[in-house]
Amino acid sequence: MSDPGDERTNTYVVNAEDVAELARLMQQDRLLTDNMGGVLPEKEVELPERSRVLDLACGPGGWVLEMAFAYPKSEIIGVDISPQVIDHARTQAWSRGLENAHFRVMNVMRPLDFPDASFDLINGRLMCAFMLPSAWPKLLAECRRLLKPGGVIRLTETEPPLSTSPAFERLMELGSQALKRAGQSFSPDGRHIGITPVLPRLVRQAGFMDVHLRASAIEWSMGTEAYYPVFKDYLVGLNQIQPFLIRMGVVGKEEVEQLCQLAVAEMQQEEFCAIWTLLTVWGRCPASERQDA
Repeated sequence: MSDPGDERTNTYVVNAEDVAELARLMQQDRLLTDNMGGVLPEKEVELPERSRVLDLACGPGGWVLEMAFAYPKSEIIGVDISPQVIDHARTQAWSRGLENAHFRVMNVMRPLDFPDASFDLINGRLMCAFMLPSAWPKLLAECRRLLKPGGVIRLTETEPPLSTSPAFERLMELGSQALKRAGQSFSPDGRHIGITPVLPRLVRQAGFMDVHLRASAIEWSMGTEAYYPVFKDYLVGLNQIQPFLIRMGVVGKEEVEQLCQLAVAEMQQEEFCAIWTLLTVWGRCPASERQDA
């Protein structure tokens, strides 16, 4: 098992190179972008016509590809720890003819191989799936180094969804406990991930100015437009997360399999209700001076 305190290892809680996981992440990227109002819905964030944008832990590249299409004169770069995932993202960019989308293999918990003041915008979504609490200040300091004066850091994070399914709720509880045991949680007691309460302060402590928050909510109750996409996301995700839960010792193999089967059944009931909340935090690099964070 990888040492959760070793920032050189891949701490993503599932196998991101699995074909089913790649497909899930691509579908999830579209789901998030559509339900959050677009690739860059914040009116306060304006990019130069020929901007440079970095996407942290880009996975199979969904957000990068959408940005490259929306901003054809800009250069959009995604980085991820997995060479196989980056190869997949490059293939997607080539197949869509997006010559302004580029991908590189990098671990965002290590120094990034770009010069100072390289980017107008740095984006990251749902990095709580692998980030260590001790790595957040280091990453934000690196982002400040990489941003041009006045450049924007934009991060979107989440906590487990809320639902009326007892089995699903139990699985979300187990997932939070497993992240706590793995050393990948800000929660004091493992009842949640704990990233959303601390993220604004982390951004401010890194020296970013004019920090704003924007909440998004995706209702995926039975009968809503988002129901099937989110249900499908968890249909795959619950299967993918089982080895991590077992490895962290929060549940046994037979119990987690039964819980997943029951959760899937409960999520398909007519009275099923659920909501998934996300928090976007953004701030600007000081425009008047450059300093090491």
